Amino acid sequence: MTDYLEEDWQPLSALQHLAFCPRQWGLIHIEQVWVENRLTMEGHYLHERVDEDTVEVRGNERIVRGLRIHSARLGLVGRADAVHFTRGSPDATGVLLPGETGRWQVEPVEYKHGKPKADNCDAVQLCAQALCLEDMLDTRIASGSLFYGKTRRRQEIQFDLALRSETEALAAELHRLYEAQKTPPAVYADYCHRCSIYHYCKPETMGRGKSARRYLGTTLNKMLNEEDTT
Repeated sequence: MTDYLEEDWQPLSALQHLAFCPRQWGLIHIEQVWVENRLTMEGHYLHERVDEDTVEVRGNERIVRGLRIHSARLGLVGRADAVHFTRGSPDATGVLLPGETGRWQVEPVEYKHGKPKADNCDAVQLCAQALCLEDMLDTRIASGSLFYGKTRRRQEIQFDLALRSETEALAAELHRLYEAQKTPPAVYADYCHRCSIYHYCKPETMGRGKSARRYLGTTLNKMLNEEDTT
């Protein structure tokens, strides 16, 4: 696969929007519709406290906040809330840091204002950050963490083959949809009422029984099956 040109890179946040709901992604990233609600305002407040472009030193740990990351292979760009670098023994695997001794393990940490979700969209966003860091640092990252403001706890996410495949397929679908410049149709699901652009989407007009997640899942499964046969 050829790397994407920099002008075609898509924001990492778009991947999370697409994983949550294709319609929401289209309204935000193609039609430029965005409305703040309580949930989005809480999320912005939490990220303002995190995205400070600083480096914090804690013994054998370095925490870089607001690190700009990208992957030309996936055509993604954005910022990581926090990337933790932990020093291991000199003969350990990991990355080299300028001016530092030893090898360092890498762990991305994403901050969310709410609580853990039943779907996989947050894990996909975190995995995409890890894939960007892997491409930039020429390393392998085993896991990362999601920190939820409501529970005040970190949830560890393993970057296994299934999650990596889902994330890469979703990134390819993101580029395909953006190139087509067509917003996916409105569909209705129980989570729609939590969306800040619910009144622009009006998914109830499509009736129940059609799921945006099912639509996206069917598309991704088709893409993955096509890859298996090539």
